[in-house]
Amino acid sequence: MIAHLKGNLQRKTPHAVVIDNAGIGYEVIVPLSTFYALPEEDERVSLHIYTHVREDALLLFGFHRPLEKEIFMMLISVSGIGPKLAINILSGIGPEELLEAMAGGDAARMQSIPGVGKKTAERIALELRDKALQMRGDREPYLTPALPDEDRRTHEDAVSALINLGYPAKSARAAVDRARRVVQEAGLEALIKEALRILI
Repeated sequence: MIAHLKGNLQRKTPHAVVIDNAGIGYEVIVPLSTFYALPEEDERVSLHIYTHVREDALLLFGFHRPLEKEIFMMLISVSGIGPKLAINILSGIGPEELLEAMAGGDAARMQSIPGVGKKTAERIALELRDKALQMRGDREPYLTPALPDEDRRTHEDAVSALINLGYPAKSARAAVDRARRVVQEAGLEALIKEALRILI
């Protein structure tokens, strides 16, 4: 069973990557949180891997950080949640925020993730709360950064601009969040340019 994979990043998309290791290209399904942390193509990459074996396929799921894989493993332990839905959940919410929602039994927050229905959200909240509390341990609680009104408007305008360009809302928001950490005090145009650089 493959637990870790290191090699050259041959190709990347928001859904999957191909890693060349000793001339063999491994296709690895990744969440958006991992996609945004990837280097450029042809550069070296290292991912934590979960190997899912089915009768008709062997699928690899990759994660940039151990925390992402740990949360993924928790999610697939819940009845009715398979690896692909778990990846979708991790793509719809950051790992720290998801861990905080699970630890707080916040079914409503998890139900807001695309693809997660009310019953699934309630099962996650019920079955994983204690595990999430234990995993969180001494971690600082996740807090969404508070932005001044003007910065929040700029942030939302940048997200809206990317959506109008055809990018999915989840990808647009994640890219703008990441871009803000880079450009910080810059205006709307710089924020959009940096977000586009991340998305391309």
